[in-house]
Amino acid sequence: MPELPEVEVTRQGVSPYLIDQEVTGLTVRNASLRWPVPDLAQQIVGQTIRSVHRRAKYLLIDTDAGTTIVHLGMSGSLRIVTALTPVEKHDHIDLSLASGKILRFNDPRRFGAWLWYELPIDAHPLLSKLGPEPLTDAFNPSYLFESLKGKKKAIKLCLMDNHIVVGVGNIYANEALFAAGIHPQMEAGKVDQERLIILVSEVKQILANAIKQGGTTLKDFTNAEGKPGYFAQKLHVYGRGGESCTHCGNLLSEIKLGQRATVFCGLCQTR
Repeated sequence: MPELPEVEVTRQGVSPYLIDQEVTGLTVRNASLRWPVPDLAQQIVGQTIRSVHRRAKYLLIDTDAGTTIVHLGMSGSLRIVTALTPVEKHDHIDLSLASGKILRFNDPRRFGAWLWYELPIDAHPLLSKLGPEPLTDAFNPSYLFESLKGKKKAIKLCLMDNHIVVGVGNIYANEALFAAGIHPQMEAGKVDQERLIILVSEVKQILANAIKQGGTTLKDFTNAEGKPGYFAQKLHVYGRGGESCTHCGNLLSEIKLGQRATVFCGLCQTR
């Protein structure tokens, strides 16, 4: 599943082609995504795209009339193509621009979404209760300490809770906890402030590095130009259960937490 860095890399890739462009057409080949695609053409055709930003894993395409909300789901991708680019099997939506370019949405599993919202975008039900962005100052050790007070749930599950902080998916939660020396099953409310300072710093650094590297290619992630991400080369624990720890040489353990694969070092992650 594309996580925050992959979505941010996609945003950075498509934005230069979209901003200040008039939308000249919208083709929906399959409206049966995670939620039925509304009549977007009536809303967006003729509008000029003012900005493209990201909230959590949602891409928000802003016009004066409202905002198109795009989610990549588990397998979705956006590419910039031309009208001569052949349509592939799972190319469900084309957003045509005055420049002649097309923003094309491909989604084999159809868990992605294209929605429309006219009110201030932060009021949308999908966005209104989200926690802070991890790369902003709002996500800081004091905030995290207060958010985790009294929580008995595993720290990894809290780190992946979008009501606490958005966009720290499974890959990056594994990596950040390893870097901070925190056992993923530790009760969140028992992680001390000193360790939370390290954790917040590691989350920010790991996500920033992943964005810089172009995201993480595990199976089928590519950016807007069809190129893979390279952060997978930097992974210390995710996907490495049973292999040697890169720090101490101990064999890494793998368990399930919240139905997600969780890999850790029993010697390095003790707090």
